[in-house]
Amino acid sequence: MSSPLLAAVFAAYLLGAIPFGLLLTKALSKRDPREHGSGNIGATNAMRTGGKLVGALTLLADILKGIIPVALAIAADLSEAWIAVIASATFIGHLYPVYLRFRGGKGVATMLGVILPWQPLVAGIGILLWFVLMKLSHYVSLASILTALSLPLLIVLTDGSMPALIAGMMIATLVTLKHASNIKRLLDGSEPTTEQDRQAQP
Repeated sequence: MSSPLLAAVFAAYLLGAIPFGLLLTKALSKRDPREHGSGNIGATNAMRTGGKLVGALTLLADILKGIIPVALAIAADLSEAWIAVIASATFIGHLYPVYLRFRGGKGVATMLGVILPWQPLVAGIGILLWFVLMKLSHYVSLASILTALSLPLLIVLTDGSMPALIAGMMIATLVTLKHASNIKRLLDGSEPTTEQDRQAQP
């Protein structure tokens, strides 16, 4: 392993670890998303805490921080294995950020970001699937979990590489584990719907 490649992986992790949901919510609403709603720093809870603009900006930032390192790896003509490592490092950075004592988001937006430049067809199908599931179920969390779980299958169906499949399986597993509290609330009927989220916005 060369030092530049290891440095790229570390840089990808540090970029992924930037808690844009926390920074944007505090800057624009003077509120801390960790103290409201689900306590998560992702786009959904940023919207619940700071409003639609904060949620939209957090979503965009979390997607972009996934896109940038993977797009650079592709532009540098790195192997599929190294692209997978860089994508995984970026994603893990979001979930377990060193800046916040490894307590990060749930990874859905950053999952899209790392997949988009690498497996654009998978990303496109995933976006469509998420919207359909969200409209049918009225639960953001359920749509996110099911879309994440579909990721390995979509990679196989679109002839993705083995490194992409391994990364996809890891991402799907971690997104599901990060949604453990949502799964519990879905089962007991206490998970907020999209309509309740809209009503609860400041």
